[in-house]
Amino acid sequence: MDVKDQALEVLRRLKKQYPHAKTALNFRNPFELLVATILSAQTTDAHVNKVTEGLFMKYACIKDYADAPIETLGKDVSSINFYRTKAKHIREAARIIVEKFHSEVPKTMDELTSLPGVARKTANIVLSNAFGLHEGIAVDTHVKRVAYRLGLTRNEDPLKVERDLMAIVPRKQWGPFSHLLILHGREICQARKPKHKECPLYSICPSRDL
Repeated sequence: MDVKDQALEVLRRLKKQYPHAKTALNFRNPFELLVATILSAQTTDAHVNKVTEGLFMKYACIKDYADAPIETLGKDVSSINFYRTKAKHIREAARIIVEKFHSEVPKTMDELTSLPGVARKTANIVLSNAFGLHEGIAVDTHVKRVAYRLGLTRNEDPLKVERDLMAIVPRKQWGPFSHLLILHGREICQARKPKHKECPLYSICPSRDL
């Protein structure tokens, strides 16, 4: 099958395997998702959720983050990798959103990526999961690895992988497709030892004998 048919078959099989696929990050509003996603870089979602459980109780609104002393905010997320940089990004993003966007998280790729600590992956996660908008496909290490193994891309640069996937996956499925590949990468198509015997994609995977 050609690469578009391959993508559609992957989508069909993974939807059956993971019917309730969604982001693993806990949040109640768009800004909380933005905070959680910034914190999640090089940190597990499970650990981020532990940290944000208390964080979201302490900081009730965007202005709370904007007004927080950086030392205090840093201490609140100090168990997270690169917490000083992430705390700075979160506070500065909050200030910009309050001052420039009237305390509303922006809903466009250009506006979101203008915020400190927000690149395309983070913006895609926020747009898709908080607003139901599909401007691109969030590419993390799982998406990159699984897409490459399935022959959906021959690139390893996340921006090029995203471009390749956007060309072959229906737009309405861009958000769900990312969640499906992430779940599959975590549970079955693992980096060191893929679980071939459990894989619903084994019969169509070009990497199955590698």
